[in-house]
Order: sequence, then C-alpha cells, then structure tokens
Amino acid sequence: MQESNRIEFKRELTDNLEKEVVAFLNYREGGIIYIGISDDGATVGVQDVDNVQLKIKDRLKNNIQPSCLGLFDILKEEKDEIDILKIIIASGSEKPYYLKKKGMSENGCFIRVGSASKSMSLRMIDDMFSKRTRNSLAKIVSNRQDLTFEQLKIYYDAKKYKLSEKFEKTLNY
Repeated sequence: MQESNRIEFKRELTDNLEKEVVAFLNYREGGIIYIGISDDGATVGVQDVDNVQLKIKDRLKNNIQPSCLGLFDILKEEKDEIDILKIIIASGSEKPYYLKKKGMSENGCFIRVGSASKSMSLRMIDDMFSKRTRNSLAKIVSNRQDLTFEQLKIYYDAKKYKLSEKFEKTLNY
C-alpha cells in the first residue's frame, strides 16, 4: 500500500487533517486517509482509538464548510495486529469545500493533485462554486403537472382569500 491520488497516510492526528479532508471532498473521487501509518507505509498505530475518532469527527464537523457530515466515515481497523483509523471521504456535491477559518479563498480551498493536497486558484474556486449543486424552486418538479392558475383561483376563493388586482393581473386574469 502506498500514497496516491486517493490515499493519504498520517503517522498521527495532525493540525492539517482538515486540509487533507477538504482536498478529498473537492476531488472528483474522494479518498481515504489512514491515521497510524507513516509516509513509507509502516504501521505505527493509534493510541486511544475511540478518543481520536471523536476528535476527528468534531474537527471535521466544526472546521469545514459547507457541512461535510454524511460525507465521511471513520473506521477502526487492524494492520499488522495494530489499531489504525481509516477515514473514508466521499466527493462532496457542494464544492468548493473550505477551511472555515480561512474562508473560500486560496488559503482555505484545496484539491488533491497526485499524492498531495494543493491550494486551489481563485478561478478554480469560482468555477466550482458556479457549478455547485443546489436545490432551488426552479429544479423541483411537482408531482402534479395538471395544475393551472384557474385552480389556484378556485382554491383561494374556497379559502376566502382575496386576491389583489395586481396578483390577479400577474396570473393573467
């Protein structure tokens, strides 16, 4: 096993964990971070696995925007009979993800390039943001396509709502 565009090794929990997670969230395929494995692939293990798992969850929840909850899983595994942690990160749909304290900037947005996490350019950030998937009224399709403004008027009349002239005019009455 070795580091790649989808795999990152961390000897221990470090201050730049969020940077690595952001890079995988912004990457098209997501990735996996192993805690307790050195850069050369040697298993060094994790002490107090449960505590480290909680720290990771809290840090990812509080330090990354938009929320990445539901986009990662933290699993305890054994390698060479030693406990390690495996963080599986999905590619997010609300790209770009960024470090909350740095904002949506070159210092806060990262992407995976080969086996490293690199800062994103402002242009890349803008491109990702413009493609961000958002639910909007224009994208939501009604289950009933047979509705008309006439039915709306009947509904309002039945509820004894008074339509203003301007509203009626907007509905083409």
